[in-house]
Amino acid sequence: MSRLYDTIEPNVIDEKMLQKAVEEQGPQEELGQLAKREGIDYKDVTELQLDFRNILKIDNLWQFVNLTKLQLDNNIIEKIEALDSLVHLIWLDLSFNNIEVIEGLEALVKLQDLSLYNNRISKIENLDTLQELQVFSIGNNNLTALENVVYLRKFKNLRTLNLTGNPVCENEQYSMFIAAHLPDLVYLDFRLVDENTRELADIKYQYVIDELKQGEAQALAKLVEEQARQKELEHHKAAYVEYLNGPFLFDSMYAEDTEAAKLAYLPGMADLLETYPCKFVLICENLFAYGLKEHEKREAEVSTFYECLQEAIQDSQQQGTKIILDFENDSQGLLDVIQNTSNFEIADSKLVKYNEDITQLSDTLMTLEMQTVDQLEEIIKDFERNIADQVSTFIENVQGMMAQCRDLENHHHEKLLEIAINTLEKIVKSEFDEEMPDDVRLLFVDKDTIVNAVNASHDIHLLKIDNREDDIITKANSWSSSVIEEVHKNELSRNRNRVREINQYIDHLQEELDNMESLEQME
Repeated sequence: MSRLYDTIEPNVIDEKMLQKAVEEQGPQEELGQLAKREGIDYKDVTELQLDFRNILKIDNLWQFVNLTKLQLDNNIIEKIEALDSLVHLIWLDLSFNNIEVIEGLEALVKLQDLSLYNNRISKIENLDTLQELQVFSIGNNNLTALENVVYLRKFKNLRTLNLTGNPVCENEQYSMFIAAHLPDLVYLDFRLVDENTRELADIKYQYVIDELKQGEAQALAKLVEEQARQKELEHHKAAYVEYLNGPFLFDSMYAEDTEAAKLAYLPGMADLLETYPCKFVLICENLFAYGLKEHEKREAEVSTFYECLQEAIQDSQQQGTKIILDFENDSQGLLDVIQNTSNFEIADSKLVKYNEDITQLSDTLMTLEMQTVDQLEEIIKDFERNIADQVSTFIENVQGMMAQCRDLENHHHEKLLEIAINTLEKIVKSEFDEEMPDDVRLLFVDKDTIVNAVNASHDIHLLKIDNREDDIITKANSWSSSVIEEVHKNELSRNRNRVREINQYIDHLQEELDNMESLEQME
């Protein structure tokens, strides 16, 4: 089949095309003309039509982060791509293009209506994240396998499906198969799925569907189990002790140790390797339990801090609100006198008094805000000290437990070295009569060779322990720094916003006062 763009100049979505499309679809009255002159923020655009523009490649849509509806139909697009930033998209039309594979839609988790009508697609796939999908049109494509439609069972909200024009529709069991496998479907190929068809389909495919449901239930159970495991792992990671509730660290010490397997053949190593792992793993498990306990303490500290912080802020807000209400109540009588009196001197004196009251209000609100800043600063300082103490204690105890691991490794190393030297002496004296693989015997050509092998094994083990200790300490310190930084950042933002609110309110009052003075002078 010859490509459409052999005779048509293909286009790429560029800035010029986007600007033109947005202007054409925007308001055309005076407001629209003003927007054109001042420029249009693509973040404000919610619907975009890019149909009939000979587009070959999707690109440059990343700025349309709030787009909910996108039309890309009647182009010559070959690949679905560059849509990851359109996370709010609800409606997407890619019909009448040259698309062969369904892909690139993973980020569109809010999508409800998808049209891929009249393309070159041969398989329904890669839609797993589109759990909100309600309408799916994929007619006039190259779908041949009825079994592929079973994939759509995972979309519990799917109510409308269009498959017309696909080879699969020629199957005499087509309607029955769809009705049985998609029981919640309301419309198929623009027609209502009638109850009679659904009942007959249920009878015909009863055993197949029962087996399918059983498989889906098992898959769901596995998914739930895996999600629970993943959630638990994330909890362990947050406590910096992931995989320490077992032999993972110990096994990792030996995973890259090529000499360990050879040294295991030495006499007496069986007993040594039986006790060492048990003691080492016990320390790891103690560290794991301690880490989880300390994580809970840190979380509780953070929660208590934010409760205290919010309580202080709310108290300040309530005081501020009361001060403003009292001012407005007290000022109302003053304003009535100013507006109703015909005596210039009285009005003037009241205006002066009102101006003084506004200044006093400003000072009072700003003083309250400064007091609030001081109060919050004390709360934050206490929080910083508590977090610093907790993290410091945690790191100190982690270092202590890791030191125990190193002590065990050092003890194991000393015993292993002793066994290796004794074995070498026996071999030199021809007193060693036990079987030994050739690659192990090569380690005993001289003392330096066997000592170097034992030391290399020891160094690898210590490096693994050191790296894990450093990882825990680094993450704990990083968490502490980021939490404190976020607290200060939020407080600075709160203070700036509050000062701005006060200034805006005072400016508003001052503007009203200026207007009254102007009216008085005119009179």
